[in-house]
Amino acid sequence: MKTRYKLLLPLLLLSATACKKEFLDEQPLDFLSTTNSYNTLANFQAATNNLYSLVRIEFYTRNETAPMDYLYGTDIVFDGSPSVDRFTNYAATLDPSATLANTHWQGLYKIVAEANTIISRLPTSAVGDADQKVVEGRARFFRAFAYRTLTYMYGDVPLVTAEVTSAAYNYTRAPQADVYKQAIADLTIAAANLPGPTAVRDGEISNAAAQHLLAEVALAAGQYQQAVTAATAVIGDPNMKLMRARFGSTAGVMPGDVYYDLFRRNNQNRSAGNTEGIWVVQFETDLPGGSATSTGFLGSALYERHFGVGLGSFVTGGVSPFRWPTGDLHGGRGVALGLSTKYFSNTIWASDFTTDMRNANHNFVRVFTYNNPATPAYYGKTVSTESPPADVVVPSRPFSAYQSKVTTPGQHPAALYIDPATLYLKSSAGGTYADQYMFRLPETYLIRAEAYLKLNNLTAAAADLNFVRARANASPVAPGSVNIDYILDERMRELGVEEKRRLTLMRLGLLYDRVKKCNPYYADIQPRFNLLPIPSSEIERNREVKLPQNPGY
Repeated sequence: MKTRYKLLLPLLLLSATACKKEFLDEQPLDFLSTTNSYNTLANFQAATNNLYSLVRIEFYTRNETAPMDYLYGTDIVFDGSPSVDRFTNYAATLDPSATLANTHWQGLYKIVAEANTIISRLPTSAVGDADQKVVEGRARFFRAFAYRTLTYMYGDVPLVTAEVTSAAYNYTRAPQADVYKQAIADLTIAAANLPGPTAVRDGEISNAAAQHLLAEVALAAGQYQQAVTAATAVIGDPNMKLMRARFGSTAGVMPGDVYYDLFRRNNQNRSAGNTEGIWVVQFETDLPGGSATSTGFLGSALYERHFGVGLGSFVTGGVSPFRWPTGDLHGGRGVALGLSTKYFSNTIWASDFTTDMRNANHNFVRVFTYNNPATPAYYGKTVSTESPPADVVVPSRPFSAYQSKVTTPGQHPAALYIDPATLYLKSSAGGTYADQYMFRLPETYLIRAEAYLKLNNLTAAAADLNFVRARANASPVAPGSVNIDYILDERMRELGVEEKRRLTLMRLGLLYDRVKKCNPYYADIQPRFNLLPIPSSEIERNREVKLPQNPGY
């Protein structure tokens, strides 16, 4: 008995000691919460990196369809495979309860919310004054970028400029003029605070990006002289120049020219010697955070898949004379979901069809070489979309003209090739494995030309247009021929599918007019489609205040 008591006593003492010290209680040495995650410069850099990611998702990688909403249903391409996702039924695509309107509304307001949090938390953080200015400039840029996009597409929208910390059901739509005013104020601060183009890393926004966007928003707001001033700040920056000589990873590739080089892999950034990329969205294949992979096309910009010609379905004389997919000017693994309008592929080039660099066959591909050795009667011969075989329809998914900028001829990631010698590709190809221009210097000239047009200075407008056209060996335009349609045509020629065309046409209120003029495929378009509908879900959840719908929906 005594022995048992002797054994129990130490155990009881140990138990008492353990309870007193609470040695099983966790003592966290560090933790992350909403109260301490916006304090250091590193915290804010991480938050800003997320803004870049959100932009890449919205405009390039959300899924196979949503980023292409900025092109389908406009004057530049039409649906090669009828689908509501590509505006084949315009009214169904833009039903207020359908996916499209809600997807972009939520994606863009997510950017606003993240930017507002950064701006609201910054003054009470441990970040020094100089760094605060840069961080604030970045956040204000992204907020303005998102609001500019929202108001172009939806018109009057709720204007929120502070962090939202609790649920609200009483949002009201601010007049578009107020949204423009806020964006201009944000961009003015961003332009003053952000470093210059040579002081930022590839993909980072600079003061030139802020001035470029400021010029565009000022133009939309009717502040034409301010637009000229902002655009001139970019054009006059000694570090910003149009590329005129061949450069980069394809400098020696023939056929080719400087316009071809601009869109080749690794050539978009200043580190490659490119002085006309203002803001370049970054992609890295098979790198964590780089988005793109060589095991599938999702995560890349999907221009190759959508707009590369679908030669895999080409049949003439009962045979298939193309080996598909091939990673050269045959379009990669394009399936031609989107086809160029005749207006884009032919009409706008009429005056300079054979001399405009941008319309050379290696830039706007119309002539193809039969490359299937199994069809010896065709192998090595050429065929053109301008004079197709009698049994082949043009334009169609199997055979259509397309811009080579949508793909990376001879530069697909190595893991995508079945046979590198012939550039024969795996079925997992389909992405565009290159960084993407959000803003490029020729567009700044075209924005300033539009502002000069609004100021009735046609001579200055023509000079800016001709500066861009001269690089392409295109004939000059006379001042008397400059109007908004000519400028929109020149944007097509210079920017093509690189442009977020829907935003340009909605900014001008000309989506309906241009589609009726240039794209007969969308015969059901109506004037109300100059704006997207406010998503039904947003109207329903805003139960304390009525959120009006756009007219006609």
